[in-house]
Amino acid sequence: MNTLLWVLVGLAAYSAAALFLSRRGLLPSSVRIQGPFTTVHTKRGRDFIDWIATPKRFWRAWTNLGVGATLVIMAGMFLFLLVQGIAIARNPPAPSSVNQPQNFLVIPGVNDFLPLSVAPEIVFGLLVGLVVHEGGHGILCRVEGIDIDSMGVFLFTIIPLGAFVQPDEESQREASRGGRTRMFAAGVTNNFFVTFLAFLLLFGPVIGSIGVASGMAVQGAYDGSPAAAAGIEQGDRITAVGGVPVGNESSLDSALLESDDRTVAVELDAGESAADRESRTVDVERSLVVTGTVAGNPANVSVEGSDEPVAVTAVNGSTVYTRAGFGEAVGEERYAELETDRGTVTIPVGAYLTRVAADGPLAQSGAPTAPGVIVTAIDGQRIVSSTELTRALDGTEPGETVTVELYHDGQIQTREVTLSENPQDGSGFLGVNIFPGTSGLLLTDFGTQSYPAGTYIELLGGDGGPDASGLSGAVADSPLATVYVSLVLPLASLVLGIPNFPGFTANVFNFYSVGGPLGFLGTGVFLLANVSFWMAWINLQLGLFNCIPGYPLDGGRILRTSVEAVVSRLPIDDRNRVVSTITTGVGVTMLLSLLLLIFGPTLLGG
Repeated sequence: MNTLLWVLVGLAAYSAAALFLSRRGLLPSSVRIQGPFTTVHTKRGRDFIDWIATPKRFWRAWTNLGVGATLVIMAGMFLFLLVQGIAIARNPPAPSSVNQPQNFLVIPGVNDFLPLSVAPEIVFGLLVGLVVHEGGHGILCRVEGIDIDSMGVFLFTIIPLGAFVQPDEESQREASRGGRTRMFAAGVTNNFFVTFLAFLLLFGPVIGSIGVASGMAVQGAYDGSPAAAAGIEQGDRITAVGGVPVGNESSLDSALLESDDRTVAVELDAGESAADRESRTVDVERSLVVTGTVAGNPANVSVEGSDEPVAVTAVNGSTVYTRAGFGEAVGEERYAELETDRGTVTIPVGAYLTRVAADGPLAQSGAPTAPGVIVTAIDGQRIVSSTELTRALDGTEPGETVTVELYHDGQIQTREVTLSENPQDGSGFLGVNIFPGTSGLLLTDFGTQSYPAGTYIELLGGDGGPDASGLSGAVADSPLATVYVSLVLPLASLVLGIPNFPGFTANVFNFYSVGGPLGFLGTGVFLLANVSFWMAWINLQLGLFNCIPGYPLDGGRILRTSVEAVVSRLPIDDRNRVVSTITTGVGVTMLLSLLLLIFGPTLLGG
């Protein structure tokens, strides 16, 4: 709230200063200010627009196509915002990071989902979007014989928010209804076309030239973990552990589980951008720590965010340093006594289920659906962790019946479960979500966090290799779905459950290899990927936003000309009042829906 207060104070000060300068006649006539909003007007460039608009038949045909697409998208935006607004009003969701004020500004580094590291690419994409949008309006003005009064930029204080072309009002009224509609639709038509070209480049030769480097990409190491103590950090790639090659996170996990040695040699590749750390080997002295927890875990331990990890020193009286040692100390027992630096506790040991789907195979067998169910065995095979449960299910087939032993509410019980098909790999499926680790505790004897390099490449239409998650097949099984996934990648933590995609920045170059049709560009292909990704993302956002049927957006203006065309054919006396009633009603509905979408979760959700 302090930051927001300072922002409001700054806006008030700017508005007061601008009003003072304006009333004293100290501002140029080309600068006009309304509160915190500033427009800078110019008449330069009109001859250039006249020249571009020369092939009038082409531009009319082009925008006729755009008008049809725009009308369809306008209807879709109306229904989407209306449904979302009603849903939020009826059942307000809890506030999230999306609803924070700074996240409604397209400013890298201020908006949590637009990283500062790719600010030049984002700004370039925004400039291209504004130029082609307003340029489209200007071209069609001249094609339809509408004079241009002025052009310029629109600022929020000193921050550019957009560009504009201001048609002459009298000339615009004299133009045909179809001509005005084409002029209003030209901007979004151009934005969608730029989006198409950028995605065509991105999904084609650009992603076709980026592969995933072998090894496990390190996003970071948990504070206080053995890996952090050994100096393993973001940008490293783990290529071998104890002489065993590592291809991805799964093979790293297997290599660590197969060894109970307290000290292991880890081979790292830091890439060309960190030559002082390139291809080094470090010794990691392992110790068992809890780096994360789920609420309600049976140990009643909480580790969140920057909390120091909890050290586990012994299990059932035996000193342990590794997960393999933990499993041996537990053995076939269903309960274990854990000695930690926060005290001693006895817990049921198994794979913790955060969700049991009500229509899934496990629930259908009569198992409880409340969070906190712990699977302790499958067909008599002891299950100590999420890894063991996943491996046991990987060896099953859809339709197979297995005996599931589980703990819930202080009791061990068994269920006969007929498995369904896992949508990601076709193996047997319980219909549950599994917390990584043991009994709601994220136990590790190493402590690195992986970077989903292969998953990002896969979701962008490329070959994610062994590091891919299979999300592509689940959420992007068509070209339109691939476009949708690309658009939500900056918000991936909220939508897909993986870290937000920052683009191909210098600190992740080491996780990728370059080849294919654009391999000759070297690391320049990453710059091209960032430019095409953010250009597509921003242009599509601009186009969709302007298709909202509410004044003063293009969608609102097109709505008015469309309603006028329909009402003019009806036997009504006061046609202007009918048109105004319809357009005002739709516009107010859109405004209320937008306000609910933006502020509803905070104001109504508590």
